Amino acid sequence: MRREAPAAQRNRQPILDVLKHHLPAEGLVLEIASGTGEHVVHFATAAPHLTFQPSDPDDGARASIDDWVATLRLPNVRPALALDVTSPSWPVDHASAILCSNMIHIAPWEAALGLMAGAGRILPPGGLLFLYGPYRRGGRHTAPSNEAFDLDLRRRNPAWGVRDLEAVADLAAAQGFDPPVITEMPANNLTLAFRRS
Repeated sequence: MRREAPAAQRNRQPILDVLKHHLPAEGLVLEIASGTGEHVVHFATAAPHLTFQPSDPDDGARASIDDWVATLRLPNVRPALALDVTSPSWPVDHASAILCSNMIHIAPWEAALGLMAGAGRILPPGGLLFLYGPYRRGGRHTAPSNEAFDLDLRRRNPAWGVRDLEAVADLAAAQGFDPPVITEMPANNLTLAFRRS
C-alpha cells in the first residue's frame, strides 16, 4: 500500500530546511493533501515535539500515509483523515499550523478558496499556513520549465494550472493572514509562510 514519489524524496529536505524556522513550539500540525505520506513522516521525524495530522481525499493515498507511519513507528502522527478542502466543515477544528504542498495548481481554483477559508476558520492568531509549489510572479512564469508544466496541467484539466502568487496572497489576506514570507526553492518552486494576524 505504501507509495513513493521521486519528487517528494527530492524536495522533502529542502522544504524541511525552511519549514523548521516557521513551525510552532508545540501543537497540532495539519497537512492538507498529504499524497504518499513521505512529507509528513519526514517532517514528523524531525519535529517529535509536534503532533502531525495528515489528510487526503484519496483512499489509496491515506492507506499509503498510514503504511509509512506504521513502518517508521512514528508516535506523533495521527491516522490519515479524509478531508475535502472545499467543504465548509473540516474534520479538524483547530490546529497550530497547516501545511500544503503541490495542491493548488493540481486542483480547481475552488480548492485554493477552500484551503484559505478553512485555514481562516481553524488557525489561531499567529498560526502558520505554509504552502509549497510553483507560482507565477507579477503575472509571469519564473522559469520556462514552469511555463511548460503549466501548459501540461491545463491540457490535462483546464481548471488546473500554476497560480499567481499575488492572487493566492490576496485570498490569504481576505482570511486575515499577513503577507507571506517567500523563500525560493530548488526546481523553481517557492515556499509561502503566512501568519494569521
